[in-house]
Amino acid sequence: MFISFEYIIILIPAMILAFYAQSKVDKAYNKYSKVMARSGLTGHEVAQRLLDANGVTDVKIGRVGGKLSDNYSPEQKLLNLSDGVRESSSLAALGIAAHETGHALQHARKYVPLTFRNMMVFPTMVTSKLAIPIIILGIILTSFIGEGALVIATVGIIFFALSVVFALITLPVEFNASKRAIDLLESNHIIDSDEVPAVKEVLNAAALTYVASAAAAIATLLRLILIVRRRNN
Repeated sequence: MFISFEYIIILIPAMILAFYAQSKVDKAYNKYSKVMARSGLTGHEVAQRLLDANGVTDVKIGRVGGKLSDNYSPEQKLLNLSDGVRESSSLAALGIAAHETGHALQHARKYVPLTFRNMMVFPTMVTSKLAIPIIILGIILTSFIGEGALVIATVGIIFFALSVVFALITLPVEFNASKRAIDLLESNHIIDSDEVPAVKEVLNAAALTYVASAAAAIATLLRLILIVRRRNN
């Protein structure tokens, strides 16, 4: 599959956004992982306190390796914190721990975008793996059976479009979890008002990575459409 001039125009902004988002995350995390919160609570303690304060008793707090690999698993009801967050009292750690707790609360409160996203996980995994092979097969078959084979390529594009929908529905889920995190930290007196901007900077930078992922998915979908269209012409 060639890279056309049109796709380069689409691709460059997405790539720039991805690099910018990652640099923002690294800068914010590296800066505020060195600034300790006045509360002295660790990420693990914050997550547990917020779960308890909201009556969520069926979520366990686990450990995950790596850096910034923290996540919440709805299937297991497991809130996984990396060592850099779990054992740290930094403002960055507290923000990340509260963000993941926000996801647990979304799950407990049946937040609609999260429910929809969870329903899409398996179908998206399957269709994203099949999309490119189906598109390639459809393009190849046009040489033998004509334009009718482009229907196959179109099916592949529809399959990939599910990945774009998944990336887009992830955005309100992540933005809402970050908003919940700030509200929870403030309302439970875990951070002071002058510590809020630092936590927001970390969470806003992290949210930008999801915007970049959505932009990359849209750019790839447009590329696939252009390829099939050129083949049809």
